[in-house]
Amino acid sequence: MPAPLPIVRYNDPVLRKVGARVAKFDAALAALADDMVATMHAAEGIGLAAQQIGRALQLCVVDLREAKRDFTWELDGAKPPLELFMPFALANPAVTALPSDETFYEEGCLSFPGIRGDVARPDAVRVEFRDLAGVPHTLVCTGLLARCIQHEADHLNGVLFIDRMDKKTRATIDDAVKTLAKETRVAAKA
Repeated sequence: MPAPLPIVRYNDPVLRKVGARVAKFDAALAALADDMVATMHAAEGIGLAAQQIGRALQLCVVDLREAKRDFTWELDGAKPPLELFMPFALANPAVTALPSDETFYEEGCLSFPGIRGDVARPDAVRVEFRDLAGVPHTLVCTGLLARCIQHEADHLNGVLFIDRMDKKTRATIDDAVKTLAKETRVAAKA
């Protein structure tokens, strides 16, 4: 049975590491993805990157089945029900912004508990990735699903949502971010 793992908090160096490409699609990878999904669900999140559990790997998981369906999706040219493919793992995802408006939405992050802020992101993306068996897929999506995938793909490349905020937004959460960074340093020494 998958068990939730500890979630790495801001200022842990692993959050800034670019993940290694997934090369082996085996039972160990599937077990890791199952543990990541359990962790994401336990934390009431919609996405989780390997860096957030201390692994610098190009792997993330996403589950928007419980979210408001204010987004569209097309997986490999079809529109299967979300329940057929979520939660799902994306290995080695490559995200391309599609022509769309750039919109500001409030984002949070499981590695930044209680901290939220507006981030501008394209509203439509195409992501090419491999599933846990190594099979390639293409997902075209909009809205919350597109934002979630961009957020998680950023994690896989050592980029955090606070890096995407404009200076004015970042200034409003700066004290909370500094406090979290200090708590992380203290916990690492303990």
